[in-house]
Amino acid sequence: MATYYIGADVDSKMTELAALDHRGVVRWRERVPTAIPKLVEVLEGKPGSKCMVIEEGPMADWLYRNLRSHVAQFVVSDPRRNKLICSDGDKDDRIDAGKLADLLRGGYLRQVHHPDSQDRVTLKQWVGLYHDRVREAVRQINKIRARCRMYGVRPPRGVLRNAAARAVWLRELSKHPLGGQLAMLFPGLDVVRKQVRQALGQMSRLSRGEGIVGYWQALAGVGPVRAITLLAYLDTPWRFGSPKRLWKYCGVGLVRKTSGSDRQGRPKPGQIQMAWAVNRRLKDAVMGSAASAIAAGGNVFADSYHGWVRQGMSVGNARHAVARKMLTVMWGMWKTNSQFRADQVRGV
Repeated sequence: MATYYIGADVDSKMTELAALDHRGVVRWRERVPTAIPKLVEVLEGKPGSKCMVIEEGPMADWLYRNLRSHVAQFVVSDPRRNKLICSDGDKDDRIDAGKLADLLRGGYLRQVHHPDSQDRVTLKQWVGLYHDRVREAVRQINKIRARCRMYGVRPPRGVLRNAAARAVWLRELSKHPLGGQLAMLFPGLDVVRKQVRQALGQMSRLSRGEGIVGYWQALAGVGPVRAITLLAYLDTPWRFGSPKRLWKYCGVGLVRKTSGSDRQGRPKPGQIQMAWAVNRRLKDAVMGSAASAIAAGGNVFADSYHGWVRQGMSVGNARHAVARKMLTVMWGMWKTNSQFRADQVRGV
């Protein structure tokens, strides 16, 4: 049976499909509405075994769940990795679909992980909403403080959180130009804070049956929000073949880059640097946990940090080393579904 490699360039209205055979020859093209019944009709109506690829985007999970059973292989690819190749030469949706199919045929794609469980997808969406609303709450607070600085006013203690104290303060500012501006801004802050609490409640409810979330919170610096964030974005420990891959994905791994030779013809030593194409929410959770564990002291991670610093490691490198150590411990706990035991964590 012939195998066809189908590239799909998707937008909210229409999808361009291009199918290549094993020699890279375009066998057919279709332009159909971006609707599951129409896409299934095209896929089921074509002969042969089909491998399909799309790029990661807002509709990727929806398409992955509804189309993967209609093809032999369904790949959601990393668009950052495809950018240079797909931007070469002429560009439109029709051409991009063919280029995606060619990348799939050649095995040059980096696949983006999507959870198999719909419950895990829902949890991840609520975690994303929580972090988005927290950022918005910080933005609202900064706006209020900036308005106060315009008039040389310092907000009294408690007015940002205490409604009674805020009402008294706003009455005092009733004839001040600042009063009306703050009266408009404070309700926005209250709404966002309510949304933060709602998202946090949904996160907690959806992760209630996940025992590893409770196990992780036994580690210094790991609270419920950080534990749930790690669970939602990592999904499963089995997607990583080694700790180094996990470190890089979470933004605390190192990459080595080198090119050329020195005057003696020897390869130049590689430069070690942090990976930049990472999941920022994961990195914030991991680095925040490491910083909290170090600040708390009296735990194996803080002891390792101080030991590395005494040996001459810089503060920043030692902090990242602690983050990698914590991730490795959490990864092992997850794979074995076991609780944290400080005596089993190796020292410096």
